[in-house]
Amino acid sequence: MMTVNIIDILEKEQMKKTIPQFSIGDQVDVSVKIIEGDKERIQVFSGIVIAKNGGSLQETFTVRRIVQGEGVERVFPVHSPKIADIKVIKSGKVRRAKLYYMRTRTGKGTRLQEKFE
Repeated sequence: MMTVNIIDILEKEQMKKTIPQFSIGDQVDVSVKIIEGDKERIQVFSGIVIAKNGGSLQETFTVRRIVQGEGVERVFPVHSPKIADIKVIKSGKVRRAKLYYMRTRTGKGTRLQEKFE
């Protein structure tokens, strides 16, 4: 007798059908839907992916960028309905799974070598 897991079925419904392939070290533009009052607009958060966590529906990725000399990091759920689009601008050549060392870097030290396929 086969048991059907209700949680798996509900998670499958919530998951996005198409997710762009991006990895750690990639520079991405994340389009986020923002609701102000009764209006909805899209704001782009651009930066480098420094970490990916979780799997299936709980999968998240962390994007870091420098704004006016201050480091800003944001964690995005991959399957969130608030995320409109993820565009990969360029791929970085990295040898780590997590780029937390980027937090201590400033200026030209934050640049990654570009990866060409």
